[in-house]
Amino acid sequence: MNSALLIFYWELGADIVERQKNAAWGSGFLKQLSTDLMAEFPDMTGFSLNNIQYIKRWYLFYAESFTNCGTGCATIGKQAVAQFPELPITPNVEQPAPYLQSQLVSDLVQIPWGHNRAIVSKCADVEEALYYVRQTVEHNWSRSVLVHQVESGLYRREGKAITNFAATLPTPQSDLAQ
Repeated sequence: MNSALLIFYWELGADIVERQKNAAWGSGFLKQLSTDLMAEFPDMTGFSLNNIQYIKRWYLFYAESFTNCGTGCATIGKQAVAQFPELPITPNVEQPAPYLQSQLVSDLVQIPWGHNRAIVSKCADVEEALYYVRQTVEHNWSRSVLVHQVESGLYRREGKAITNFAATLPTPQSDLAQ
């Protein structure tokens, strides 16, 4: 896992969104960006057109949970507030966008890029996505386990079935049994 690369992807996603505001429709901006990045960094992978599109999608998926993002503050949505219980956030009060986004990014860079892609591809909203990010970190899920948990709807059903798996089985087995 390379958190520095994921931080770069986050910043690249923000740059792509900003630059596309001024790009003409159909200009091939992403294709040209992909070509330019591959030429500039020939020893690096991850700059294919498909991956550049995922970087943009990943950034937008989370960044759109922030409203009124200006130079100073943002009001964060209820879903995102619920995902940051450790933050000193007062409901209905504007919070500094850089602070909230840095907390979000610090969570996202704890899991590999392939996991992030799977989550963004399969989750309906930020609350669900952040649930799977945190579960992946907590339980050290492989991508295939993560995808299985998402596809089987763990987020929707968690806490609804009462079991004694956690008390009677070791952690990896109890997580899978649950």
